[in-house]
Amino acid sequence: MKIYTKTGDKGTTALYGGKRVSKASARVESYGNIDELNSFIGLAKSEITDEKVLNQLKKIQFDLFTLGSESATPTDKLTLANGKSRLTLMISETEIEELENWMDEYETQLEPLQYFILPGGGKSATALHVCRTVCRRAERSLVFLNESEEVRPELIKYLNRLSDYLFVLARYVSKLNKEKEEYWNPNDR
Repeated sequence: MKIYTKTGDKGTTALYGGKRVSKASARVESYGNIDELNSFIGLAKSEITDEKVLNQLKKIQFDLFTLGSESATPTDKLTLANGKSRLTLMISETEIEELENWMDEYETQLEPLQYFILPGGGKSATALHVCRTVCRRAERSLVFLNESEEVRPELIKYLNRLSDYLFVLARYVSKLNKEKEEYWNPNDR
């Protein structure tokens, strides 16, 4: 089987369930941003050596594929005619709570925030800050999609929590690597 199908040569693509839509549609934009986030997380992993962090990021990449497959599926196509789910996996409160637990663990090891943090630090922390901003874009595009087509709330909630996790993780990785955080303190100007 060839990787190219030529079916998208006129600017359309097939959603999960068969419907063809413009590649510029809100749904395609949404799962495209999720895919981009997944790739940036892969890039961040290439700068990280901590096994626990790497395992968490690998799990997140898996979850993002799950989230992306659902966001590529119109809500009315999530259930097959026989009543079974079209998708074998879907994001649930379990994955959201997992992110919260990881954050809670890291935050016990970090100094409390007093000011905004400038994105930066070493390569790994900076890459995670980029992931955080791409995650926020993916979240915004999913919210935008939800304004015209129903999206399960767990998807938006997961991305919201994931961006928080990526922020906390960037701080944690900076601490692991003994890198100084830089603050945005309006009084320092």
